[in-house]
Amino acid sequence: MDIQSLVQAQRSHFQTGATLGLTARRTALMRLGAAIRAHEGDISAALLADLNKSPTEGYMCEVGLTLSELSFVEKRLARWMGDRDHLTPLAQFPARSFTVQEPYGVVLIMSPWNYPFLLTMEPLIGAIAAGNCCVVKPSAYSPATSAVIRDILSQCFPPEYVAVVEGGRAENQALLDQKFDYIFFTGGTAVGKEVMSKAAKHLTPVTLELGGKSPCIVDATARLELAAKRIVFGKLLNCGQTCVAPDYLLIDRRVKDRFLAHLRKQIALQYGDPLDNNGYVRMVNRKHFDRVLGLIDPSKVVLGGKSDPDALKIQPTVLDGVSPEDPVMREEIFGPVLPVLTFDRVEEALEFVNARPRPLALYLFSQNKRTHELFLRRSSFGGGCINDTIIHLATSRMPFGGVGNSGMGGYHGGASFDTFSHRKSIVKKSAWIDLPVRYAPYSPVKDKLLRLFLR
Repeated sequence: MDIQSLVQAQRSHFQTGATLGLTARRTALMRLGAAIRAHEGDISAALLADLNKSPTEGYMCEVGLTLSELSFVEKRLARWMGDRDHLTPLAQFPARSFTVQEPYGVVLIMSPWNYPFLLTMEPLIGAIAAGNCCVVKPSAYSPATSAVIRDILSQCFPPEYVAVVEGGRAENQALLDQKFDYIFFTGGTAVGKEVMSKAAKHLTPVTLELGGKSPCIVDATARLELAAKRIVFGKLLNCGQTCVAPDYLLIDRRVKDRFLAHLRKQIALQYGDPLDNNGYVRMVNRKHFDRVLGLIDPSKVVLGGKSDPDALKIQPTVLDGVSPEDPVMREEIFGPVLPVLTFDRVEEALEFVNARPRPLALYLFSQNKRTHELFLRRSSFGGGCINDTIIHLATSRMPFGGVGNSGMGGYHGGASFDTFSHRKSIVKKSAWIDLPVRYAPYSPVKDKLLRLFLR
């Protein structure tokens, strides 16, 4: 079936109402969960093939989070689907005011290669829960995982309900030329702008989960050993190929040397010799490997810097004495390279962050509550952590998303259901009582009554 016919088939299926009922949605989610559990070994093998992702990391960061999201959504779906009552203005009395959750219809989900299973399934769960039909386009850079996703979804659903389209740029363009009712895209900012431009031709609403340079700030009050431990975790998970990974470090000059000593120790404790560690994720392909390697200035390397081109692995690398004008500070790194910049006052760090495009995440290590409030209230970013990294996205109870150049919209849990739903506002008016004040001809008495009601 060609792409145009597929979209039309899904639109026709949606119009039958087959995806709308609570039982239908729950059944679809339960079927998906059972298939994921049955194919867990295949998913793990695919993640290993695409990224050298270990079974433990693959479960922790992809399969486990997907199953957790499924469970969370299934338990709450009936409540989310219900009409939501709202207070009715006195001028509209007697009436009932309420909102009805309505699925958009046919949804396109375009997912990336870095967490290829999780970042396909999480938005798909929300789209199905909201009652939509879905076309899923996984990344061509993670072909093994894309094939497993295709197999799982084709076993669970007919193509007129949920379908997978594999391929590269040509397929992406063909999909974006179609009129979808909603587009959910996860990927880089440049492609996100292209997606939004294409969507604008059809006035299709979008969620864009993008990226950017997420800062990590360490002040003089931070517990340095713990900060180093948690920064290594967040930075080197998936070998830095995480949209919310700490991209660069801003640290108080007074504690920099002590912190770097802890950082060196933590890398050794968590990864040993990364180039000989089978559990250390590799770069996704040679192009990405070469790009990240090109950001490393050998004269500024204080830790790491070596690589294995055959295995597509780059050592965890720390760069000191970095300038804001250096190439490594001009683009999102998306790899195991951590540039270090210093400040003398936390206000300088705040100014540095605020002078740049709004990041997807921000991490602050500090024991000072005033500093916490300073960054929370005075800096704009998608989300983040105080005294930790990246864990803010590992929950179904809070929305995750960017702002500005790092994206728009959010999802996870109830936010996913809302993202893939249109909320219709309804006033159900009584047919027995009809107050005459709003009808012409108007009079001084009606004027007084209107002023009483509308203030």
